[in-house]
Amino acid sequence: MNIKNIFLGAIALSMISGVALAGALDEPANMAPFFTDSSMKTMKPEADFKAAWAAMPKDKQDMMMKECQDAAMSKPHAEFCGNLVTYAGNR
Repeated sequence: MNIKNIFLGAIALSMISGVALAGALDEPANMAPFFTDSSMKTMKPEADFKAAWAAMPKDKQDMMMKECQDAAMSKPHAEFCGNLVTYAGNR
């Protein structure tokens, strides 16, 4: 097998299994409501964070919570996931 076949097989498998290549935590549209700046470096205060969470559709909430509970996926978003679990974890 060559590299191209392996790559195409991995893409096909991810499409069949419904696995997304980018997670909910990597989508700027999902994350922007929780930050005060466009560079997404400064998170909103607790009340605003909770309000952004409450305004988010349940399916996106579920995806984000699932990713935050996965150590590998949440690592680049550790501070955000910490706040999510603290402020929004008790739906």
